[in-house]
Amino acid sequence: MSVSKRPPGVKSAHLVIDSTGLKVFGERRVESQKAWQERRRIWRKLHLAVDSKTHEIICADLSLNNVTDSEAFPGLIRQTHRKIRSAAADGAYDTRLCHDELRRKKISALIPPRKGAGYWPGEYADRNRAVANQRMTGSNARWKWTTDYNRRSIAETAMYRVKQLFGGSLTLRDYDGQVAELWPWYER
Repeated sequence: MSVSKRPPGVKSAHLVIDSTGLKVFGERRVESQKAWQERRRIWRKLHLAVDSKTHEIICADLSLNNVTDSEAFPGLIRQTHRKIRSAAADGAYDTRLCHDELRRKKISALIPPRKGAGYWPGEYADRNRAVANQRMTGSNARWKWTTDYNRRSIAETAMYRVKQLFGGSLTLRDYDGQVAELWPWYER
């Protein structure tokens, strides 16, 4: 998969990251709820990183359904060749794996800590500030407002656009075919 190059005049990007499930084989929801049916449901996860200013999809990854968001995150971030100032993602990405990858690329992390989260020793300043704010105010609401975390909804808008193109499902059976089915809209 290729990654888009930096457009002229854009110095650094603020990424917003999210993922969504895509059904495989066009299975209908009603059929999957029948108790007598033993058919295994198969789906894939599409992970997107979107520039919050231009709404451009910077990088994308398709994973199997057993891969968590935080496990797919490092591969997604490694695809970027732009200068990235910060990255916003939901609480599913609040893991050391994700924070370490962001620190390695010198990207400011805008990931809300889980409720009741503790401080992490070492160089996790972004996360520890968010935890301190959570403890002082009792929630992440003020932190989200001061860090402009609400821009993360742009990733959900991008997911909507992608699902409008595909109808939320993939038609090919093998993984390589599914990747090939998804990437024509992404290639620039």
